[in-house]
Amino acid sequence: MAAAAELQGKYQKLAQEYSKLRAQNQVLKKGVVDEQANSASLKEQLKMKDQSLRKLQQEMDSLTFRNQQLAKRVELLQDELALSEARGKKNKKSAESSSQLSQEQKSVFNEDLQKKIEENERLHILFFEADEQHKRLEAELRSRLEVLETNAAQHQAVVDSLTRKYTDTIEKLQNDKAKLEIKSQTLEREAKDCRLRTEECQQQLKNLQAALGSRLEESLCIINEKVPFNDTRSNRYNALNVPLHNRRHQLKLRDLAGQALAFVQELVTALLNFHTYTEQKVQIFPIDSATDTISPLNQKFSQYLHENASYVRPLEEGMLHLFESITEDTVTVLETAVKLKAFSEHLASYLCFLRKILPYQLKSLEEECESSLCTAALRARNMELHRDMKRLTAVFEKLHTYVSLLALPSTKPEGLLRTNYNLVFTNIATGLHGFHDILKDISKHYSQKATLEQDVPTATQKLITTNDCILSSVVALTNGVGKIASFFSNNLDHFTTSLSYGPKGGTEFISPLSAECMLQYKKKAVAYMKSMKKPFADSVPYEEALANRRVLLSSTESREGLAQQVQQSLEKIAKLEQEKEHWMLEAQLAKIKLEKENQKLKNSLSGHLTETIQECSVMPNVAEQKKETTEKGLREPIKSTSLIGMLTITTDNEKAPDVESREDLIKNHYMARIAELTSHLQLADSKSVHFHAECRALAKRLSLAEKSKESLTEELKLASQNISRLQDELMTTKRSYEDQLSMMSDHLCSMNETLTKQREEIDTLKMTSKGNSKKNKNR
Repeated sequence: MAAAAELQGKYQKLAQEYSKLRAQNQVLKKGVVDEQANSASLKEQLKMKDQSLRKLQQEMDSLTFRNQQLAKRVELLQDELALSEARGKKNKKSAESSSQLSQEQKSVFNEDLQKKIEENERLHILFFEADEQHKRLEAELRSRLEVLETNAAQHQAVVDSLTRKYTDTIEKLQNDKAKLEIKSQTLEREAKDCRLRTEECQQQLKNLQAALGSRLEESLCIINEKVPFNDTRSNRYNALNVPLHNRRHQLKLRDLAGQALAFVQELVTALLNFHTYTEQKVQIFPIDSATDTISPLNQKFSQYLHENASYVRPLEEGMLHLFESITEDTVTVLETAVKLKAFSEHLASYLCFLRKILPYQLKSLEEECESSLCTAALRARNMELHRDMKRLTAVFEKLHTYVSLLALPSTKPEGLLRTNYNLVFTNIATGLHGFHDILKDISKHYSQKATLEQDVPTATQKLITTNDCILSSVVALTNGVGKIASFFSNNLDHFTTSLSYGPKGGTEFISPLSAECMLQYKKKAVAYMKSMKKPFADSVPYEEALANRRVLLSSTESREGLAQQVQQSLEKIAKLEQEKEHWMLEAQLAKIKLEKENQKLKNSLSGHLTETIQECSVMPNVAEQKKETTEKGLREPIKSTSLIGMLTITTDNEKAPDVESREDLIKNHYMARIAELTSHLQLADSKSVHFHAECRALAKRLSLAEKSKESLTEELKLASQNISRLQDELMTTKRSYEDQLSMMSDHLCSMNETLTKQREEIDTLKMTSKGNSKKNKNR
């Protein structure tokens, strides 16, 4: 509902914004329309100016034409004046009389010409001014038109973008509205279904309550009538009952014990490496035992560290014995877990070892701080490790305390109450997490210390290698303890709820005696079940069953195909019978037509023979030639071809068959051809039916093969994934083993070097002792 209200609010906000932008859009549309009207008016003005300009140009053209005419007229007048002057010289008298007339005409022409020139000049000036004004106006109008067009385009782009935006928002809102409506409808349907289900569940609950109440009353009546003594009501008596054997509980505990054994083995390996490389570090830094003698404190500390395997290895052995004691045929509870006491004792011995080496370790760190090579930063790291080692020993003491408490019920059942089991397990989980935090601090401080020791001027490659080995062992120890802590925390509920169980309905622990009794009864029950179990008959192998299934499918497919073939054959037989009757009728009709044609042929042959006899009497030579040609033609064979076949007939006058024999030959030929074609057709039909059945069977087999192929591809994918996972695990284990081998080889090299140094020292000491003994003898 909150989501729907939020969407409704968003929808209202978008609707308000849309209304605002729509109003702005109307204003912009009005502005665009006004600008378009202005641009239209300006275009009209531009057209008017263009028309006036064309008129002026036409007037200008007419004036120029008029000027040209006047100029030609002036030239003619000047020519006439020249001729008149020439004539005036010859005839002065006549010239004097005509000169007055010419001067008057000339003055008139000059005045007229002067007026035309002034008018032409004035018209030129007006035309130039009008042209300039028109150009300026046109430029202004064009610039204004461009500005208006750009503004209109911008406004149109804004309007288009806004319309697109609003259409998108409207579509989006409509889609959201449709989705919300669909969602609301589905929610309403679900609500209706839930109401119906709740009503049904309530009805079922009422029925169950009524049935259970009636059964409870019946059971109580039967118990009160038939059972004189009910031992499950008293916890003291119920504890004497034999509990049920929980095989799943045992398998789960064995699995958890196996995981714990693997984690403890990793922890033991890391502790061995840590103590061994710490011993090697003590002999190298701050004083190298190869060049100088180390302090007695470090010698004692190194001697104690050399004994770490005798204290650490038993932890793995104790956990292994505990894992071996948890089997499917045993009952594993705290009261019967006797091997947990041995593991607690081994942990106590290792704790004694840590307490023994702690003072030497702390003094060794203090001695390292007092060395001249130790800087202030290195001294700070050493003091942090000083505190971390104390915390490490304290957390081991805490874990030993809780493990020893868990081992008490197997030796002293009254030493630990059942109500405290949960608290002990919770404290162990807390202690393991604290152990992990301490080791993370130790790892961080050791890494800082190793980087600082590399910067010391006297740092050797041996020291750097040893620091790297210590750091790797501390990291392995941290990872191992982290795995143990997470494992214990994840399975804490199982430990607290299922490590002890008793009889059904009881609240007491199971005792060892009742556990032994339960195992005896379990063995008897198993033996009884084996005696009752009858051997099953031999079943068909899986591969043979698959082969039989394929054969069955193919046989059913072939049976279906044969049934279809029979049906098709029956249909074809019915069709063929109908066609047979049809063709029999056709044959009778053809026979009647043939008789008619034979009659016509006889009549035509008789008429033809009479005509040939008459022609032979008129033209004997030609008849003889024709006779020879006809004889040749009759002797040669005649081939008759058609769509059905080819018939070859030899015509001879001497041995020519009659009409009936020829019809029999044609009929026999066509019948043989029809029989041959029908046999071919039947063969083709049978082959096609057979091929169709085979194709159906092959298609069925193909579908089965594709299904098997898909299953095999899935199995192949799973196998490839398993192979890749196993390869990754193999690479990780290989890498870890290689790292361990390299670390062990470095350790062996260092140990060999120390052994050689010790042997050299022993040899030198022996030589000095022999020299001293010889000197004493000489004295």
